[in-house]
Amino acid sequence: MADTFELFISSILSNNIALAFILGMCPLIAISTNVKNAKGMGVAVVFVVTLTAIINWPIYQLLVALNATDIALIVFITTIAATVQFLEMFLDRFFPKLYNAFGIFLPLITVNCVVLAVSLFFVNRDYTFVETAVFSFGSAVGWMVAIILLAGIRQKIRYRSDLPKGLAGKGIVFFVLGILALAFIGFTGLSFF
Repeated sequence: MADTFELFISSILSNNIALAFILGMCPLIAISTNVKNAKGMGVAVVFVVTLTAIINWPIYQLLVALNATDIALIVFITTIAATVQFLEMFLDRFFPKLYNAFGIFLPLITVNCVVLAVSLFFVNRDYTFVETAVFSFGSAVGWMVAIILLAGIRQKIRYRSDLPKGLAGKGIVFFVLGILALAFIGFTGLSFF
């Protein structure tokens, strides 16, 4: 239990998939213009990343049993696309308000590299099913924390008139991301037990 808790906390903080591994930067930068959009994308990423990793783990075990791990990448991508498509249809049919709230965020998750990276990480790290579920949820929550923090900071500095002209717009975003990455790496070595 202690190991899974530490895996969860480290995947949010010191091993944050966005700030330590620099994954998912395109949607992180593009959608972090305001906190509302960041929260919507963050929730959608948490759901999709966790669900696809939980689906991909038994599929990968089957591929190992069939000695067909060479096609794992193709299978993972197909699973991710199918899961997002199914989720989109399910929400549209049964929860139209939630579907409309997600808007464009849900289809964009298919191409977010974080979703595929989490599935590749559990393969490379030889995680059990429980570890995969904990890691995928923690990584997605970490990505959500990063996008919400970035959006909040961007909202605060948007109206600053004392920023140098060269840092206006996306320029300052890269500085903020660097500072956030350094701050999160500061959690390395954190232990609860």
